[in-house]
Amino acid sequence: MDARQIEQVRRFNRTVSERVGVLHDRYLGRDRPVGEARLLWEVGEEGQDVRRLRERLGLDSGYVSRLLRSLERDGMLTVKPHPADRRVRTVRLTAAGRAERELLDRRSDELAGSLLDPLNTAQRTRLVAAMAEVDRLLTAATVSLDTVDPDHPDARHCLVAYAAELAERLATGFDPARSLLPDPGELRPPRGVFLVARLHGEPVGCAGLKLPSGAPAEIKRMWVAPAARGLGLARRLLTGLETAAAAHGRDVLRLDTNKALTEAIGLYRSLGFEEVPAFNDERYADHWFEKRLAARD
Repeated sequence: MDARQIEQVRRFNRTVSERVGVLHDRYLGRDRPVGEARLLWEVGEEGQDVRRLRERLGLDSGYVSRLLRSLERDGMLTVKPHPADRRVRTVRLTAAGRAERELLDRRSDELAGSLLDPLNTAQRTRLVAAMAEVDRLLTAATVSLDTVDPDHPDARHCLVAYAAELAERLATGFDPARSLLPDPGELRPPRGVFLVARLHGEPVGCAGLKLPSGAPAEIKRMWVAPAARGLGLARRLLTGLETAAAAHGRDVLRLDTNKALTEAIGLYRSLGFEEVPAFNDERYADHWFEKRLAARD
């Protein structure tokens, strides 16, 4: 990795942490550090379970517990077992907590204004656009790819959403039972691989790889949640499956797709997939693609 890029990232981190006040114990002039303030924002009006808070903020359970105890002592929130499942602890703001969060919101607006105020109109536009780009790229870097069983709840969530979107977008509709992959076992080792993408612990994409004996590897059931599009996630999923296919000794990777999925078709071509004659009788496919893979250890 480029040492100059590393240094620029570190310089950016120092500048931001100094300007937004996270170095102070009294964040935004209140009697609490930034961690507690952030937790109040994340709990929100509807409340939140502790596990979700940990995953959303990327914090370990011990630190989150200490933050919650401190806020609970201050009367900002309550932590109670969920009525339907006592193993799940639910956090809710009290009236004092909601008032504190509203005050933090006002002071955060003032802080944001103080960053923009010294700049002219053109500079403000450039800064806000740059911040939006940084936010998008950092969000993309936060997404994790994990190999899971296709019957895992996160995998099922993605597959249900995948089928629902195809049913909406395809002129013929979509019935998973009439497609060529009704058996999850085809995407389970040793016959396959299934990847799930998660953002802040929530599933936002998936892709499967079939590894049939004596035949090329084949990509199936690739989907990215609308809210996570534009992060390069589909490209990461495809690259991950290419790596897996090559690691299993495959030198050819195939996929099929429907003509309505124009964005996907453009992506496949940009990654070196070439259109070939039909290699299966998938009723929902209009295009078939193939790519030669370099051998890898």
